[in-house]
Amino acid sequence: QVQLVESGGGLVQAGGSLRLSCLASGRTFTSTTVGWFRQAPGKEREFVAAFNWNGGNLDYADSVKGRFTVSGDNAKNAAYLRMDSLKPEDTAVYICAAGLSMYSWTSRRATSTYDYWGQGTQVTVSS
Repeated sequence: QVQLVESGGGLVQAGGSLRLSCLASGRTFTSTTVGWFRQAPGKEREFVAAFNWNGGNLDYADSVKGRFTVSGDNAKNAAYLRMDSLKPEDTAVYICAAGLSMYSWTSRRATSTYDYWGQGTQVTVSS
């Protein structure tokens, strides 16, 4: 069993930065694919970024590429999403997820890939 807890969300003005954390318990993130998704009211859950410790692979949605950075710390069993140059359209609940299958990376952008989800943390960007 894996438990994921996000933190770090809040209210920032456009152009500001936040770093979200995703802490895992129950098992380590090692050998997992960690995905970050976001969901705004009335919209579908949207892929943001993904990270795989096994191969050190990274992937970003075009909408956040160059502004967001995903990383992990195995010693702390944590994943992070650094968000810079935030825009009002980034406003959403941000959710981390873990895919345990060795094949998770191949479908990292699909919600069905992931076995565990956090509760999410709200990010609000004001104009």
